[in-house]
Amino acid sequence: MTNWTVRVADAARSQLNREYNAEMISRYWGRPTNDAEIDAYERDEQDHDVPVFLVVSRDGEDVGCLGMRFLGDGAGELTRMFVRAPFRGQGAASALLVAMEAEALKHGVTVLRLDTRNDLVEARSLYAKHGFAEIDRYNNAEYADHWFEKSLKRLTSAHPVAMS
Repeated sequence: MTNWTVRVADAARSQLNREYNAEMISRYWGRPTNDAEIDAYERDEQDHDVPVFLVVSRDGEDVGCLGMRFLGDGAGELTRMFVRAPFRGQGAASALLVAMEAEALKHGVTVLRLDTRNDLVEARSLYAKHGFAEIDRYNNAEYADHWFEKSLKRLTSAHPVAMS
């Protein structure tokens, strides 16, 4: 089992955000992106509100991130789930989800929601594995195809995580 460390970080200062944006652009268009396209996306993107941002690392190397914004009425929305390619399939994304559930409860969030796209098959599988159920559209996200929700009435301990 890989030992992951998850910590709260500043989304605006994380290089992982740019890597996430590059991958989302490339996957959506089915081609490599470039700095100018990423810069334009980051300038125009309306998804800047990420008050809770977690980074997962191993041996001091940051390898992934996950953000959460507050929707009100005890609901939070997950955003920016990303793990660098060489670290995928090793439990980093699961560590982020488990840690975010605990962080959400600390902030009074009892329901997590998220949207995702058709091409992000691995993400949809991950969310289902962690108890998220597909729901009807709850937002007007331009590029979303699927919406998920999970109640946080109790925490699971299937994936232990060290929070620092």
